[in-house]
Amino acid sequence: MNNRIYISERDAKRIKALVDTAPRVDPRTREYMARLEAELNRAKIVPEDKLPHDVITLNSQVELEDLSDGEIMNYVLVFPEEADASEGKISILAPLGTGMLGYQAGDEFSWETPGGKVRLKVRKVAPREVKAGLGL
Repeated sequence: MNNRIYISERDAKRIKALVDTAPRVDPRTREYMARLEAELNRAKIVPEDKLPHDVITLNSQVELEDLSDGEIMNYVLVFPEEADASEGKISILAPLGTGMLGYQAGDEFSWETPGGKVRLKVRKVAPREVKAGLGL
């Protein structure tokens, strides 16, 4: 199991801004922000052009395998305002969204979710879509 995660400088700045400005009134929100901040702190922050192509970043299309039952899940990792379960867009603030950030294709990781701890394998990471003019 790989414990190293990678985050681009651009994503790190945007995530830090989100963590710094998010209201923390709700205990659950505080917990999610703390977990996201912890992931940011343990990540290797790299320039966009040095980031391995198969790392999960914001706007990555990801295929995960649940190692307990073999279920295959497909997601796009997004900021909270873009999240839409019906389109498979998972928020960076969702427990699984935070958990998958920074891993590469082939990596396995465990993460605590509201339904219990899950063990997942990153099967594929499609190239990132960078939205022009939005600073994404």
